[in-house]
Amino acid sequence: MSDFSSQLNQKQKKEEAVSKTTSSWMNNPKLAGMDESKLAMLNALAEQGSSKKTPQELLPFLMSAASANKSKGVHFSPQEIEAIIQVLKTGKSPDQVARMDKILQIFKML
Repeated sequence: MSDFSSQLNQKQKKEEAVSKTTSSWMNNPKLAGMDESKLAMLNALAEQGSSKKTPQELLPFLMSAASANKSKGVHFSPQEIEAIIQVLKTGKSPDQVARMDKILQIFKML
C-alpha cells in the first residue's frame, strides 16, 4: 500500500507542477486580450505536449494539432503567433531557443 501511496503522491506533484507552469505562461501579459477559446485550445495543446517529446516526435505532434485546429476554424493572427512564440521562448536556454527557431523555420517552409 505504501508503494501505491507514494506513486499517487508523485503523480499529484507532477500534475501540480504542470498546472503551475501552464497557469504562469497563460498569465503572461503578451497574451492579454487573446480570445479565451484560443487560450483554452493552447492550454489543451500544452497539456498534451507536456510529456517529454523528442524533436522527432514534436514536429508531427505540432503539425497534427495545427491541422486539427485549422479544420475547426481556429486561426491565429500573425501578432498572436508572434506573442505565443515569445512566451514559449521565455526562460529557455539559448540552445533551446535555437531549436525552437529551427522548428519554426521548418513550419514556414511548409
